[in-house]
Amino acid sequence: MQNRTVVVPHLSALEVFAAASIALLLVPGPAVLYIVTQSAEHGRRAGLVSVTGIHLGTTVHLVAATIGLSALIAASATAFTAVKLAGAVYLVHVGIRKLLEREPPLASRVPSGTLRRLFWQGVVVNVLNPKTALFFLAFLPQFVERSRGAVWSQVLILGLLFMLLGFISDSLYALASGTIAGALRRRRTFFRVGSGAVFIGLGAVAALAKRK
Repeated sequence: MQNRTVVVPHLSALEVFAAASIALLLVPGPAVLYIVTQSAEHGRRAGLVSVTGIHLGTTVHLVAATIGLSALIAASATAFTAVKLAGAVYLVHVGIRKLLEREPPLASRVPSGTLRRLFWQGVVVNVLNPKTALFFLAFLPQFVERSRGAVWSQVLILGLLFMLLGFISDSLYALASGTIAGALRRRRTFFRVGSGAVFIGLGAVAALAKRK
């Protein structure tokens, strides 16, 4: 029964974890670049939809960390490589599609089908992001006190705090980048090519990620 008891991390640990998480979130990673790209290209609403998708994907890593799956991925070279390459292939695929797609006509509203696609694309981008899984494995456990018991509840609470902070910071990125969408719509070809290059670059980074 002791393992089922919910244990909340110390307030001091939560404060330090929150400060460290904010510092990490301020550094743009694959998820932030994806959100900024979609928000600048399609507008703030699309950016916020992408944020929601990204953090639904984050819940997969949170659940995995809570039940110990992230430890398996990090410990197994084969599992890590499979996740890494799957994410890399998907990102490169999205980048190539961006480069090859035709210019859509200017529109003041984003079609609902596009919003659904951006949402689920965001989910997949973060589910297949090995850096997110390794974050929950390498960074978050440093703030877990095994002597207090109920490690799972500490991981869950810290993970939810990180997700909340990430949702806020990513939303700010989406709103900020969305404000320049109007100016960029007149240069859609340039931005489409840039978006494709960003996705392909993210795929290359994911493919070259090393286990630590």
